[in-house]
Amino acid sequence: MAEELIGMEDMEAIFEVTDALGIHRESVRVELTKEDPGSIQRVADGMVEITLPVNESAEVFCRKLRIDLEAMGFEPADNVLGYDDDDDEEESRPSSGPRPRLT
Repeated sequence: MAEELIGMEDMEAIFEVTDALGIHRESVRVELTKEDPGSIQRVADGMVEITLPVNESAEVFCRKLRIDLEAMGFEPADNVLGYDDDDDEEESRPSSGPRPRLT
């Protein structure tokens, strides 16, 4: 059986979740081949490593991804791009974004 590779739709589904949690895309490593049962882990250097499963849709896996990332302490970002959208301020500055909760 040939290895199944992830596609652009898979990456878009993953980034939809990680962007919403304020996780910078350069902090996410995604294995290019799918492996069952799939995995989500935060490694010592702070990176989030993700392997999608072969026998489960990216949509279903990404629901689990969000739950697991929130359990790791990531919280929803107010603004996906990390910028303050308040028009009343004189200048918009990049925000530091949400910080993972340490437990």
